[in-house]
Amino acid sequence: MTGTGSGVATRAFQRLDSGQLLLICAAGLLAVAGVAHTAATGLLDPEVAIGFGTLIAAGELARLTMPGNREVAPIGAAAALGYTLLLDMGDVPARHSALQVVAVLAVGMAAGALPHLAVGRPPRPDAMARRLLTGALLALAYRPLAGPLFGLTKGPEGGWWPALGVMALLILVMAMVDVLLAAVLRAEQVRAAFGVALHDEARMAAPLWAAVAASGILLALASHSMDMAALLVFAAPLLVTQVAFRKYAGIRATYLQTVRALSRVTEVGGYVEPGHSRRVSRLAVAVGRELGLAEPELLELEYAALMHDIGQLSLRDPIPGGATVLTDPEQARRIAELGAEVIRQTGVLDRVAEIVRRQCDSCAETPPPASRIIKVANAYDDLVGGSTDRDRAGAALERLRLGAGEEYDPPVVEAMARVIDRLTPVYRL
Repeated sequence: MTGTGSGVATRAFQRLDSGQLLLICAAGLLAVAGVAHTAATGLLDPEVAIGFGTLIAAGELARLTMPGNREVAPIGAAAALGYTLLLDMGDVPARHSALQVVAVLAVGMAAGALPHLAVGRPPRPDAMARRLLTGALLALAYRPLAGPLFGLTKGPEGGWWPALGVMALLILVMAMVDVLLAAVLRAEQVRAAFGVALHDEARMAAPLWAAVAASGILLALASHSMDMAALLVFAAPLLVTQVAFRKYAGIRATYLQTVRALSRVTEVGGYVEPGHSRRVSRLAVAVGRELGLAEPELLELEYAALMHDIGQLSLRDPIPGGATVLTDPEQARRIAELGAEVIRQTGVLDRVAEIVRRQCDSCAETPPPASRIIKVANAYDDLVGGSTDRDRAGAALERLRLGAGEEYDPPVVEAMARVIDRLTPVYRL
């Protein structure tokens, strides 16, 4: 069991790019510094450190994979934030340093990751490193201010507003840093333009950071009057919420795997070229991201692109190579309508069915954006297939440009041209 987990972790590290490795090294150095400093100076307020560390580990154990293969651990992040922002515990000033926060965060995250490693489901090293790095940076900026801020709450005109203002400001800065890091990594991983990746990450991170920030601040403030009981009061509802989200994310992942399996039926039956549906899906999602589609729209686009040719199963004689771009337009439209009807029978993918049904519409018929994207991506792959010949790719793009404005949406064609230029080294993987 351990050997299996180790092998999976090794393969995960082998797939990392230079930006991810740099992030992991930076987080690793901070973790070593925090643990070494804490070991040398001793653990201050050990009960508090162990309590928050346990909650961090529990949050890491229940981590989630969100749309776009984003790994998050909101409960662990909220617990780390609460420990970082802690001013006092039951009116006793919190004495822990920034490096002790880093040590507790690192040990808690490692403890929560161990069970996943044991069963061969290691966390993504870059996502884990990013959580540790942003938590460490916030601790290094905030902990030196904790003592003076606690003093302000006890002065003659004492109050919590100055402390809350500082907390909110530093959290906002760290959220921006986290989004920038995520966008840099995302742009490199999926070969997206940085501006597109930044917009995408900001849109996804805003609600998550708002929830984590509110939970962390409330946890830190509640510890003032509730002492260690605050951890128990906050832990139960937060963990229940995260488990519910995890089940939902698991259902989504299983559903996507089912759709991917169904999309291969046309390949196994010899109706389309091997890998066609996967390539069209990858290219369509990349173009959708380039055009700024939201994550729910990208998920629908991925489903529709994977199943865009499923209507070919109704054909008595397969189209040569499965290339619908080279067949009669009326036949291509019938294939799309039959595929949409098959998808609609599931009872839960009506929007996806509509995208597939309208993939053959001309620009004058104003099909949905996802349908326009699939039409262009499918035509490109029908013309290029599994070839890596740049001349062939250039000829295919030129043909699509000649049809732009009537058959193909010009912005989609140009977005795909940009994507192809970036994806050329990885498009055929």
